[in-house]
Amino acid sequence: MKFTWQKTATEPKTLKKFLNGHGISHRMYKTLKTDGHFNINGQPATSEVIIQTGDQVEVVLPDEKSDPQVVVSDQPINVVFEDENWLVVNKPAGLTVVPGPANREDTLVNRIKGHLIQEGAKNLVPHIITRLDRFTSGLVLVAKHRLANSLANEMLAGKQLHKRYQAVVSGIGLPSHGHIEKAIAKDPDGFGQLISQDGRPADTEYWVLKEMIDRTLVEVVLHTGRTHQIRVHFAEIGHPLLGDQLYHGPMNRGIDRQALHATMLDFADPFSRKSMRFKSPLAKDITQLID
Repeated sequence: MKFTWQKTATEPKTLKKFLNGHGISHRMYKTLKTDGHFNINGQPATSEVIIQTGDQVEVVLPDEKSDPQVVVSDQPINVVFEDENWLVVNKPAGLTVVPGPANREDTLVNRIKGHLIQEGAKNLVPHIITRLDRFTSGLVLVAKHRLANSLANEMLAGKQLHKRYQAVVSGIGLPSHGHIEKAIAKDPDGFGQLISQDGRPADTEYWVLKEMIDRTLVEVVLHTGRTHQIRVHFAEIGHPLLGDQLYHGPMNRGIDRQALHATMLDFADPFSRKSMRFKSPLAKDITQLID
């Protein structure tokens, strides 16, 4: 895959630092030196070259070949957006995102691999950027090649990739807006997470969207990315998600999975410099809870 940039006066003169500023990580740079190549103004160059303002820097990265351990699934995916760098899909509840011991043949990754093969893509390693629990529905961002993956991880680290969720929690009486700031750790005696002073800091911000007789629809933004963070935090304050059996949510309210949906995703595309914003309507089983 080929990428081209023009050096500006404020960018570093050494090729390695210049490329690092465009998302080429140290690890990717090593791959580039052995399997790819770079050109300056159309001419082959070495890594020691000094680049000048206005120079055209071209990088050719090797294609990411298919991992034979990842099975191809022909099951469909719901594509919200796709270009040469990104894939945004709407994941249904019940579909695992990545292969694991319990399912190696039909996860979201297996399906995306099938999709990429069908469209004749040369890079066949899907990089999941915004992972969701198996029974959480909604938007998932996928990087289609290693440079997009590197840039997406930079956006995550810099809090420049923004996500919003909606959840239906049990009970009423929540403040119209609030933060839940409680550290989270892995439960040593179970499969989930728990609140612990010895855990990692976690910050969940929420807004009440609609209050009903025995349940509340909330919009949520995560300021940290802990496992099961939304589910653990709302359970801790006495408002577990409907259908969330693991965290003792009510199972008799018309849904048998956690009522949680990834509704919005936005970021500034580092390739096109355009603002990207995607929305996903609530899944039908959650909509039925609030009608």
